[in-house]
Amino acid sequence: MRVVVLADTHAPRRWQACPPRVAAELRGADLILHAGDLCTAAVLAELEQYAPVTAVLGNNDGPDVAEWGATPIAELTLDGLRVAMLHDSGPSGGRLARMRRAFPGADLVVFGHSHIPLDQSGYGLRIFNPGSPTDRRRQPHGTLGLLRIAEGRLLEATVVPVT
Repeated sequence: MRVVVLADTHAPRRWQACPPRVAAELRGADLILHAGDLCTAAVLAELEQYAPVTAVLGNNDGPDVAEWGATPIAELTLDGLRVAMLHDSGPSGGRLARMRRAFPGADLVVFGHSHIPLDQSGYGLRIFNPGSPTDRRRQPHGTLGLLRIAEGRLLEATVVPVT
């Protein structure tokens, strides 16, 4: 299973339309995860043209994103891998232990908010932040995440520069 992970697209200020390099990664995705701060449901409608989408609410999301069906937390099983997703995982200090306590059954927790890509493991858990494809802040590139999942295992988690 090939999953594209996005967060912090901040439309329409930062995302007027799907950037070409993001679109190239979305083609062929089995699923798209969006870890919040879309800001408008128009992004979800655009993403749904590529693959099914699961999204969570971010602190900048409008009511139309909730009306679309985004919730504060999503928990799903992807080809046997237990995944939890939220927007803001809190401060970096103690994050792995805090996410393990919050999601005791998860294998992977996906989050956004910081715009800083992160792939970290500990406490029997992997946490993954894809960064932002459109608002890189102090990062060298805008980024997204790619996950390869099979038979209950995360085979690969990659942060991909798209700007």
